[in-house]
Amino acid sequence: MSITPDRKHELVKEYATTEGDTGSPEIQVAILSERIRNLTEHMKEHKKDFHSRRGLLIMVGQRRRMLDYLKDKDQSRYESLIGRLGLRK
Repeated sequence: MSITPDRKHELVKEYATTEGDTGSPEIQVAILSERIRNLTEHMKEHKKDFHSRRGLLIMVGQRRRMLDYLKDKDQSRYESLIGRLGLRK
């Protein structure tokens, strides 16, 4: 369900805005999106796992709040991020 350190490092390299960046909203949203995808696959197999469902809903809410923050702060960064992650139509 969680992501491997190697995969996390790849996401940090891919979504970093500057050299040495590890905590920008883009990186945080990308990592959360990866965790959400993994947990969604888990939920398809284990439909009655309500504890994991609650964790999934919490992560979706966190990602939504981070995306709202980024949208308020810098619209162009928000639009490029959701395009790269494929979150919106």
